[in-house]
Amino acid sequence: MLIATLLLAGLVCLYFGAEWLVRGGASLAVRLGVTPLLVGLTVVAYGTSAPELVVSTMAAVKGQGAIAIGNAVGSNIFNIGVILGLTALICPMRVQLQILKLDAPVMLGVALLFLLFFLDARIELWEALVFLGLIVVYTVINIRIARREASTEVRHEFENGLPKPLGSTWKDVGFIVAGLGVLVLGSRLFVTGAVDLARMLNFSDAVIGLTIVAAGTSLPELASSLMAAWRKQPDIAIGNIVGSNIYNILAILGVSGALASPLDGEGVSLAYTLIMIGMSAVLLAIAWTGFQLKRWEGALLLGLYGGYLWHLWPKS
Repeated sequence: MLIATLLLAGLVCLYFGAEWLVRGGASLAVRLGVTPLLVGLTVVAYGTSAPELVVSTMAAVKGQGAIAIGNAVGSNIFNIGVILGLTALICPMRVQLQILKLDAPVMLGVALLFLLFFLDARIELWEALVFLGLIVVYTVINIRIARREASTEVRHEFENGLPKPLGSTWKDVGFIVAGLGVLVLGSRLFVTGAVDLARMLNFSDAVIGLTIVAAGTSLPELASSLMAAWRKQPDIAIGNIVGSNIYNILAILGVSGALASPLDGEGVSLAYTLIMIGMSAVLLAIAWTGFQLKRWEGALLLGLYGGYLWHLWPKS
């Protein structure tokens, strides 16, 4: 009962912490003159990945590297298999945001780079620093391309998809501070509950990271993507997933590895990394065919995720 309470309380804190952080950050950015498109590609995209960042960093500092790495890999698989699958079931999508034709190959390239670095089942300090350097370069390039190539329709879509501005600058800052504080609290509760659950069920930290922690920390992406699909805003829904997958590897493992290197991922099999790469390749293929994602393709992605869980859990 205590474990369930810790997990549930942690999830609630992670969800609302990310929500407040994104709301305050987006409102403050717009108030400072940043365009809605850039806010959507940076503050919103990265803000929804805040739970993964905080949980993985907290786990890494506590010496639970398998949870940190499993969370990043499992979240990427969950984002494509479950979130994109459900999004397509709600709203079959044709995306015309051209920068995704850059982002999707980058996502696959980042997954392959992770495979190369993770062949020894750990992330060294220099590898974490490479990840951090790449996320900075990626963000700068993405912003420049978005400014130059995004159409009026896409800009309008991102503008409509942003949270409504808050009352004042101090209120923006208050939401940001409160969001960060609640995220830290939620991560403590959630990691504690996940570790206790792993011990009770005799599951490894890696399995818990790849499943429960990965799904739990992806709740903000799930909520924002489903809402965007419901509002017929596919660019936001898919851009959120692609950007989050890049961020999960480069920023989350970069920060976690820099703070607690080497990051030991014992138990996170290379097979799961290959599954992440395979799912990324599927998304890339969709991107290069005009990004038309139909309902049956969404159902297929959900089925692939179900197969992944079937393969993972019996072997735990």
